[in-house]
Parts: sequence; structure tokens; C-alpha cells
Amino acid sequence: MIRTGEIDPLARKRRRENLHLFWRDRWFAWRDRLLADQRFQRWAAGFPLTRQIAEKRARALFDLCAGFVYSQVLLACVELHLFDILAERPQTTGELSRRLSLDAEATARLLNAAVALRLVERRGGKRFGLGVLGAALLGNPAISAMIEHHELLYSDLRNPVALLRGPKQPTALSKYWSYARADEPDALARNNVAEYSALMSASQALIAEDVLDAWPLARHRCLLDIGGGDGTFLIAAATRAPNLRLMLYDLPAVADLARERLSASGLAQRASVFSGNFFTQPLPSGADLITLIRVLHDHDDTDVVALLHNIRRALPEDGLLLIAEPMTGAVGADVIGDAYFGFYLLAMGSGRARSADELARLLRETGFDGGRPLATRRPMLTSAVIARPVHSSKWT
Repeated sequence: MIRTGEIDPLARKRRRENLHLFWRDRWFAWRDRLLADQRFQRWAAGFPLTRQIAEKRARALFDLCAGFVYSQVLLACVELHLFDILAERPQTTGELSRRLSLDAEATARLLNAAVALRLVERRGGKRFGLGVLGAALLGNPAISAMIEHHELLYSDLRNPVALLRGPKQPTALSKYWSYARADEPDALARNNVAEYSALMSASQALIAEDVLDAWPLARHRCLLDIGGGDGTFLIAAATRAPNLRLMLYDLPAVADLARERLSASGLAQRASVFSGNFFTQPLPSGADLITLIRVLHDHDDTDVVALLHNIRRALPEDGLLLIAEPMTGAVGADVIGDAYFGFYLLAMGSGRARSADELARLLRETGFDGGRPLATRRPMLTSAVIARPVHSSKWT
């Protein structure tokens, strides 16, 4: 009981918080006015102790303005196969001009831009070779596939404000990812799914290795990969765990691609492929590990809840659910999760990147514990969570 004249502890806490917010806002308002002042900018650029900070921030701001130009320089290099040509040996502008079918001036312009972006390096004898980023890109064909794919994204982002307000017509990405807004995704034909399945397959190999490094499969007897595409992740899992039974579930047209790929990989006897709508139709039983590799972030919360409920019904009490995808809040993933995937999935018309805490809430809502984060090699590309079913009759 609070006596007369005493202050409610909760009211005291709110007062302290409001006072803290007041002074915090005053500080940021002063800082913002200072940074926006051109006289201060000019002084900071010349003062020895602040010069490097001012240059770094000016460069970051310019990079935001010029980012589209940089990406188009990269696209030109990919479409012209410049990195493959330079992987043969360092070459001169004249040699590259002939190989690229560009005149000497255009070739020099492209090479200068690529050098500035660390895609290409100047070598001795007026020659050019691979830069550190060009060499890294050459070793990962999935990145080249995504660079060419971005033509659709850039088309949808021509008017970002209109996209934020809700496009009046279907976007290029919503047509490409045909399941995103399909009323009956399980009725899609093979020609509707082949192109995006090939793109996912190209980018899945690198992700698969990181996921399998984070969670060894030797402890499991059967793996069910939901939304498994053409089977790229299952093929990688089969190599890591030779005694593991394999199951894959995806849309009927995608499942047909998976059967062909798994058969060609010699896994027809080890792998069972199932098809249907994983939101509404029962999932096959028998797996003690179910994986969702880059699946949940493609879908809105209502669909995610339906899928997780479905998985909970299919898992035995000793089973586990492994979720791997880009997550917000992961180390170094803020730009990728909130900026890149934030707008990519907006253009796609479905889904959003979630934090581990947001996934934990959805997991608890659907009969799992909150999940345990797993350490991955490249959290900016994919983070992972392992979750266990909660033992309760409520979920059976």
C-alpha cells in the first residue's frame, strides 16, 4: 500500500525514463544540427583530429548516392565475363578490348571503374588482373547469378515510394517468384518454377556448407527438408552423413525437378520426395530432423505460423527443427537483413527478414521452445536456430 505523499515506484521509474529520453533527444537534436551545418563540415574536414572521420562519413554518404552505378559496373563485368578472362592471365587493355568486343576507350573506362571497386587490379607491364573482390566472386558462381537476377529488383525499385505505398500492378519479382502470391501454389506448372529453382540451386551450395558445419547430422536417422527445391541441400547432407535417410517436400512442379536431380546424383534409393502445399496439407512423418533453409523469410507471419504448426504435428517428441536464413540483428547482417531483404521481399510481395527473438516468439506460439542460436561461418548470409518441440498434449 502506498502512503499519502509517497510516489508510486512505477511512476518514479517512468519519470526517470522520460527525463532520460528528454535529454537524449536534446543531445541528438544538437548533434544533428551540428552535422548539417556546412561551416562545421568544412572545419571538420580540415581539422587534423576529425579529418579522417569526416572523410569516412563523406565517402559513406557518396557511396549511398552512387551505389546503383557501382552495381551496374559489376553487372557489366559479369555479363562480359571479364573475371573469367582475367583468371586465364593478366592482360593489357588492347588484349581485353578484343576479348570484350569493346573499343579501347570503353574498355579503359570499364577497367578503371573496376579497379576503383577492387574488382580488378593493375599489374606490371600495363596489364590488368583479378582484384581481391573479383577473385572472390569468381569462386562463387551464385553471386554472379544473383547479380544478373537483380535486373528484376532494380526494375521494381525504379519508384521506391510507389512500392512502399503498394504497387498497383504485379511487380517483376512477384511474377518471378510465382509461389509468393499464387492462390494455389501447388497448382503451378513446371515452367512457372524452373527459373527460380535454378537460381536457388546456384546459391544454395554455399549456404548448405555453412549450415552443415553449424549442425552435424551424424546424430540423426532421417532428415526432411521442407521447401527443399531441386534437392541441392539434401545432396550436400547426403555427402556429410552417408547413413542418413532423406526426404524432401515442395510444390509438385518443384518436386519433379528434385526427383530428377536426386536420381542423377545416385540418391534415388535413399531419398523420398513428397509434394503438396506445406501450409495446409499433412507433412510426411518419420524424420527426427526437419530443416527450413531460406524458407520462412519468404512468407508472412500468418503463413509461418501455419507451417510451424504443421511441422510440430509431423515431428516426434525427440525431433528437432533447424531454421537457417538471413536474420536481422545478426553480427554484420543489419544492412543485408533490414535494407536489402527489407526491400527485396517488399518487391517480391511476401515475407520479411526476422530477428532471432521474432522467430523465438513464433516458435513458442506453435509448440516449440524458443530455439537456440547456432554459430555459422557467415551470419551476414545465413544465421541458424535449432528448436525442440515442447512436450504437451496441447500440440498433439
